[in-house]
Amino acid sequence: MTEPNNTEYVVLGEASSPRLEKFQKVSIAPLVFLIFYEVSGGPFGVEDSVQAAGPLLALIGFLVFPFIWSIPEALITAEMSTMFPENGGYVVWVSSALGPYWGFQQGWMKWLSGVIDNALYPVLFLDYLKSAVPALGSGFPRVAAILALTLALTYMNYRGLTIVGWVAILLGVFSLLPFVFMGLVAIPKLEPSRWFVIDLGNVDWGLYLNTLFWNLNYWDSISTLAGEVENPSKTLPKALFYAVILVVCGYFFPILIGTGAIPLNRELWSDGYFSDIAKILGGVWLRLWIQGASALSNMGMFVAEMSSDSFQLLGMAERGMLPEFFGKRSCYGTPLAGILFSASGVILLSWLTFQEIVAAENFLYCFGMIMEFIAFVKLRMEYPGAPRPYKIPVGIAGAILICIPPTLLILVVLAFASLKVTAISIITVILGLALQPCLMYAGKKRWFRFSENSDLADIHFTYHERNAP
Repeated sequence: MTEPNNTEYVVLGEASSPRLEKFQKVSIAPLVFLIFYEVSGGPFGVEDSVQAAGPLLALIGFLVFPFIWSIPEALITAEMSTMFPENGGYVVWVSSALGPYWGFQQGWMKWLSGVIDNALYPVLFLDYLKSAVPALGSGFPRVAAILALTLALTYMNYRGLTIVGWVAILLGVFSLLPFVFMGLVAIPKLEPSRWFVIDLGNVDWGLYLNTLFWNLNYWDSISTLAGEVENPSKTLPKALFYAVILVVCGYFFPILIGTGAIPLNRELWSDGYFSDIAKILGGVWLRLWIQGASALSNMGMFVAEMSSDSFQLLGMAERGMLPEFFGKRSCYGTPLAGILFSASGVILLSWLTFQEIVAAENFLYCFGMIMEFIAFVKLRMEYPGAPRPYKIPVGIAGAILICIPPTLLILVVLAFASLKVTAISIITVILGLALQPCLMYAGKKRWFRFSENSDLADIHFTYHERNAP
């Protein structure tokens, strides 16, 4: 399988296509924090797990859940991304296993899920600021602020993935550092007995599971920009490994500090409660730092998510699934059309409520993950000898077993979806089923130009060539 370093991309209206070597690749440190922000962004939003189930189950959840969901998803992402080290990620995996039609469906559902998810962050950013600036709570000032913030962060994505990666590092350090200080000042006040409080008769299992799932998914998002990574066969698996540790520790220890240092009142454990804990333990200055970190964390999650969404569209264009103008890059190497489409989707969806956004993106995300698991197992069965620079050290039976726990979890999450969310999500899926044939028809009629990059590896050709007598 060829490395993406010599891949060309399509530029409309130009006879020649510049080489990707001219654009700087992403190294391991920025990549770790890009993954961190695509998955987590810090412990903001985990408070509901304590409200739903109490300290003990919350702590157990953030230790056990990664083994059920996060680690299997990260391992599969590492193997498949090194098998297909190109932009498009899971779209390419599903296309190679199930064909381009289902690859397009995967791209449609995961891109829409990502854009819906990204619509949260400008809204949440303003929610943290409206206590200081009440005018941002509603009306024209709020709408204008959402537009201005979306445009500013979109421009950051336009300027290059390397800039996004280093910004993610700075924001990540700023977001996690106040919890280190909070932990230090909390040591004299810790009472370990508070960690073992449990009341199985008073557990909101729906809120508990949704909070865990919301905070520990999206490990596969980094695969959509694998073609931009420096030496992806080695860098991606290492970055995923470090990011898993960073994310789990970034959740577990703040909950450990918060539940152990102050008396338990489950009703108070909701979004933003860590800032109240910070004031109790360290004073107003620590509370302000936590609130600032919370707001800036949303910026980090926005730019990381938009990077994945836009490079996914570029990868689909390079595979001939979308019109070739989606493969056009800016002078900074960024996917111009992909960024514009993703930003437009964020603006259109920003009027939805937090609960509606979370429920809708979770539903579509679950559908996409089921297709990824099928593609992973099928490629293991049909192409066992295909090049895999990183391979999970299990056979076919082990590959199937890895996928069973997260699949069962997906079914549970889908079961908790409301009728309204289920209906809207199914309509969206049906729209994608019809959209792909319409695009192909438009290509035949020459309404749009489609161009498949000949430099990209074909697993079928590569495998049969390697196994030819």
